[in-house]
Amino acid sequence: MPANLTPQYREAEQLLRQARSAQDKVAALEEMLRLIPKHKGTEKLQADLKKRLSKLTKKATATIPRSVHRPFYQIDREGTGRVVVCGPPNSGKSELVDRLTTARPEVADYGFTTRRPLAGMMEFEDVQVQLIDTPPLDPVTLESWMLQLIQQSDVVLLVFDVNDLELLEQTDFILSLFSDKGMLSAGGPRLVVLAGKMDVPGADESLEIWEDLFSEQIQHQPFTSRDPAVVEKLRRKLFRCLDVVRFYTKRPGHSVEPGSAPFLLKKGATVIEAAGCVHQDFARNFRFARIWRSQNREGQMIDQHEEVRDGDLLEIHTF
Repeated sequence: MPANLTPQYREAEQLLRQARSAQDKVAALEEMLRLIPKHKGTEKLQADLKKRLSKLTKKATATIPRSVHRPFYQIDREGTGRVVVCGPPNSGKSELVDRLTTARPEVADYGFTTRRPLAGMMEFEDVQVQLIDTPPLDPVTLESWMLQLIQQSDVVLLVFDVNDLELLEQTDFILSLFSDKGMLSAGGPRLVVLAGKMDVPGADESLEIWEDLFSEQIQHQPFTSRDPAVVEKLRRKLFRCLDVVRFYTKRPGHSVEPGSAPFLLKKGATVIEAAGCVHQDFARNFRFARIWRSQNREGQMIDQHEEVRDGDLLEIHTF
């Protein structure tokens, strides 16, 4: 029996031939099945279309991206580097993050206010550093993801309240925890320890006792988030702990473009690495560079082995 296929069916068939994605092919096959005359002469063709549609539907479904629910503690890296702020309950972490960033963590006079990590960006001159406020380090509530987050940071900012009645026990617990995880060794993240809340009466006496017990294990600095000058000093220290340098560029024969963003390199990088950071062709075709660093080195010619320092202005010349 003849199939007697309609012109509309032929058009859908042509769309199937032109289709490239699995989804487009599925749509064309569905249209062909809808338009095909339903009689005995097309039964075999209908069965073939259904078989092809079934295979393509599975393929199309497999290629559709599925939504992935990430754990709440996974935070994408941003900025020049990552600093994780941690410490015992009610040590002043959240207040510090509030002072340093635009994040607005919940701040209260009782412990365990922070229940999940909160990221904010700390501005330092013309760069930004990611700071993450974390739940307190406490033996009862500590979870494994918190240690992973700390270990994956560039800098660990450990904040203590020197006036806390449980300060000695808290310090013992955290130092043992960090030691077990290798975070007090040279290969771990940089550790910055703050003896916080030094503006509270009696803090000096508490600090003296704390220093007698732990000064050989950790280096610390007295700190209060209530003093803007002290906060700004910490901001600079955290940037320096990232071990990065900023350098700027200008085109030969031109002045520096206003508002140009710096390039970033690890401390110790050389001029040839800086050239490659700007563009790979600059490194491949490098001739020499001129540097503006001080009054004695304004436009001085340098070779590719010169070490780049923070704030250098480079003019790269190529073949």
